[in-house]
This record gives sequence, structure tokens and C-alpha cells, in this order.
Amino acid sequence: MEDEIKNHASGGIGKKNKNSIVVGPWGGNGGTIWDDGTYHGVRQITIVYDRCIDSMSVVYDKNGKPVTSDKHGGVGGNRTAEIKLQFPEEFLISVSGYYSPVVYGGSPVVRSLTFKSNKRTFGPYGVEEGIPFTFSMDGGLVVGFKGRSGWYLDAIGFHLSKKQSTKLFQRVQKGLQRLASTTSKSSSASKDGWKT
Repeated sequence: MEDEIKNHASGGIGKKNKNSIVVGPWGGNGGTIWDDGTYHGVRQITIVYDRCIDSMSVVYDKNGKPVTSDKHGGVGGNRTAEIKLQFPEEFLISVSGYYSPVVYGGSPVVRSLTFKSNKRTFGPYGVEEGIPFTFSMDGGLVVGFKGRSGWYLDAIGFHLSKKQSTKLFQRVQKGLQRLASTTSKSSSASKDGWKT
């Protein structure tokens, strides 16, 4: 089980995009797999939430032009947050949150998300309950999201830019290894592997 969790936490590194690495996903196995791909950065994120993250959509930047993703998730939630970054001077460097079932015996979903840019923090949105996850990206940025969704946002992962330096890539790898070792101790009962 420990190897499975290490592979889950670090298994996305090295996916076939020379300009980015993939981390995550965190959450459950429900819903359908989606992947927005990689862009030059994130301009805006819209989150709909209540007791969990019901849905999210993202406006990315591609060569100076906005590109809007599909909405990922369901139609529930009674609160909406619009995170507008001052792109390109402001970019996402950290995302954290919690995942757990919303109802007893249900599949885990993303319960809460907090976004941190190089200038400020947004959130938390949702309920900070369940198993925590976090990563930070010193000197880099989030350039895409991926995950699973159905009625809710079931799982979330990230494409991260490594174009700043190879030292940055090595720091991210070491950070993920530390995360995997702490995650294996706190979530050995979790069955949230990524199946494609």
C-alpha cells in the first residue's frame, strides 16, 4: 500500500509534455477523467461549492488570448467564487484542499480548495474536512488542471510549468517524495489511485 500511495503522489511526474510536469490527482475514483492540458498560465477560476466543490471552470492564457475550459462537475452548490488573477504578473504557485466522502459510505470528492498566487491567497472554498493535500511551486506556476468529475469535483491534479529551471523540477520532485511519505502514513486506508 505504501508503494501504491508513493506512486499515486509522484506517478504523474514525467508525463509526456516537455514543458510541464503533472502532480496529483487527489480525491476519489468517481466521475469521468478530464484533462484541460497545458497553457501559459491561469487567468481566472470559477468555483461553485457548498459542502464540497460542486464544479469548477478555468480561463487559461494561450499566447496572450483567453481560453475557457469546460465546466467540470455537476449543477449543485449554492455559492460561487470567481478568482481573477492579474495575469501575467500574478500566477498560481500553490493549491491545497481536503477530500473525503460527502455522505457516509460514498466515494471521496474534493471538499475544499485554497489557491495561492505569488501575491495573495484565495479561499478556502468548501468544507475543510477529510484528508488534506497540498503542494507549492517556488519559482513555477500552475499551467493546467486535470481530474475526475461527475455530480461533484471528484479529484483534482495539476500541470506545473518547469520552464524556470531544472533545479525547480528537482525541488518539486523532492517535495512530492516528502508528501508521499507523509501521505502514506495518514491515508493508508484511502483508495484514490488514478486509473486511465
